[in-house]
Amino acid sequence: MQMSQKVKIYNGKIITPYRIIPSGSILISGESIVAISESNIEVADAIEIDARGKYISPGFIDIHIHGGGGADFMDGSETAFSQIATTHLQYGTTAMVPTTLTSDKESLLCTLDLFEKQRHKKSKGAQLLGMHLEGPYFALSQRGAQDPRYIRDPDPSEYEAIVASSKHCIKRWSAAPELKGALAFGRYMHQHGILPALAHTDAIYEEVLAGFENGYTLATHLYSGMSGVSRRNGYRYAGAIESALLINEMDVELIADGVHLPAPLLKLVYKIKGPDRIALITDAMRGAGMPEGESILGSIHNGLKVIIEDGVAKLPDRTAFAGSVATTDRLVRTMVQLADVSISDAVKMMTATPARIMRVDNKKGSLMVGKDADIVIFDDNINIDTVMVKGEVLVSK
Repeated sequence: MQMSQKVKIYNGKIITPYRIIPSGSILISGESIVAISESNIEVADAIEIDARGKYISPGFIDIHIHGGGGADFMDGSETAFSQIATTHLQYGTTAMVPTTLTSDKESLLCTLDLFEKQRHKKSKGAQLLGMHLEGPYFALSQRGAQDPRYIRDPDPSEYEAIVASSKHCIKRWSAAPELKGALAFGRYMHQHGILPALAHTDAIYEEVLAGFENGYTLATHLYSGMSGVSRRNGYRYAGAIESALLINEMDVELIADGVHLPAPLLKLVYKIKGPDRIALITDAMRGAGMPEGESILGSIHNGLKVIIEDGVAKLPDRTAFAGSVATTDRLVRTMVQLADVSISDAVKMMTATPARIMRVDNKKGSLMVGKDADIVIFDDNINIDTVMVKGEVLVSK
């Protein structure tokens, strides 16, 4: 599509930051939105898209994703990046933050290098906003499916070298704030424009608060790999879960697939934090968008064998979950149908809030004049009809 090409989307329910316009239209020129109207915009020589009464929404932004379509970002190939981006595009994801797993340093640096090569190429998939490093600085007791061989305390000589060589592609890094050296790690990340997030942590309230004061303003996949109320010598202590809910200014992620968290917990977090502090995430592994059966969590070369069934990845012995296979449309659908959240708030948690957290809300996350034309059209059941990235229709069903 030429930069000067105009596109008009009309006859749809436009989800704006303030309200839903019942039957409005949007005009796009090149990569940007240039007009939004409550009625049909009259314009010559524009490609017209009839939304047929469906919702017109900002593109979904997934800030925590490992894979999909049979590929993982740590597979060590550029093909994996494009496969994941095109797979999740089909479900409404227009932008994503590729995420690593705890691994050896060589694999991590390889993944960062591949990201750098891929983000400069023209893509027919979701846009890559930057890398999210999940680990290796975690509490061993809360490792979940993270490889225990590589879990350790933050090492300044290591993480400073990684940041220096990353060409500014790292945008967030998850760690446990109670570890030795973790507060200095948080300050260093914050000073270099990288968001430190607390994850896989056994921290109590005082440690989480110290982490928050040193830059840890996001809780990675709330409830998963995270301490709750505990007793020590008879005394109760609030864990990371309660702390994240209690600290008003802390943002939280939710794997709202309807499996990792049941309806009561989704409703509780929504009631306490509200849509402005919740980012819905898939945390998807390679099995997203694939049939049920055997799969691999992590790298195709040395990852963990898992089984996909009942809409989630499980350990082979089925004693625990081993990853999500969610897509962003499913997250929105779950919040509306299971957690009784309004469509506007569910969309906000999938668009505006993650855009703010990742500091791209000046161009993404809402339908406003001047912002990127990243747009999704879907029906009342969140079935995806059309996906547009920067003014180009990449999915049309």
